[in-house]
Amino acid sequence: MNAITLGPLLISLPRLYAIACALALLVSTRYLLGLPERRHQRWFLGLVVVWLIAARFGHIALHIESYSTAPLETLKFWKPGYQGLWGMAAGLLWTIWSLRSRLIAMGGAMALLIGASSLWLVLVTLAPLGSDMRVKSLPDITLEDIDGEPVYLPSLADDHDKVIVNLWATWCPPCLREMPLLENADQREGVAVVVANQGEDLLPIVRYLDEQSLRFRYALRDPGQMLMSLVEAPGLPTTVLFDGDGNTLDIHVGELTQAHLDRWLED
Repeated sequence: MNAITLGPLLISLPRLYAIACALALLVSTRYLLGLPERRHQRWFLGLVVVWLIAARFGHIALHIESYSTAPLETLKFWKPGYQGLWGMAAGLLWTIWSLRSRLIAMGGAMALLIGASSLWLVLVTLAPLGSDMRVKSLPDITLEDIDGEPVYLPSLADDHDKVIVNLWATWCPPCLREMPLLENADQREGVAVVVANQGEDLLPIVRYLDEQSLRFRYALRDPGQMLMSLVEAPGLPTTVLFDGDGNTLDIHVGELTQAHLDRWLED
């Protein structure tokens, strides 16, 4: 899993690791660099801003095709998509510029920044707080679609190279925002997208899909939230990618982006 729950909050692990590393950098530089408080605050605030902007646009540059059709997505900084190495490089340049009159402090700040950025990359790679994928293959269950027809989930892998199972609800704003992306993915050759509503009655599901003119081949109902239990999803939306043999390839908790979907379907 790439997210955990803290009380009512659903927090992505990369974001949680970034906050922890930033706090560690803030405390260590405050007491080790010997900078005046106002000088330190100005440097650190600028560092955070520069890191976020560079890391965000570094990610966009590497996935430019995914963002070319929706350029406004580049400004949605709350969405996933950051390149840590780009952020670190920009942070080093900012440190050189802002602390150029204090060479010793500049060298220490650069070393600590490299250490904090490296720690973040290690944490994101190893994900020590993440758990193993509980669902190893397409769940052996049958759900009804919105027309009342049964759909046996493992059978979907027989005719498709990739199967995406998305757990959602009409009360979940991130779920609704990613629905058009999932509808587009459902139109790709060899891809089946299952949007399995969790715990709601038929009427609000049908009303939402009709109002938004969304058409899915496999719009299913899961009133007992069996998939939530099988996947051990910490919250909604949760999306699981399966291969043509029905084996689990990846699980994503939180809102999907076009770049993330493209990576899933092109790998």
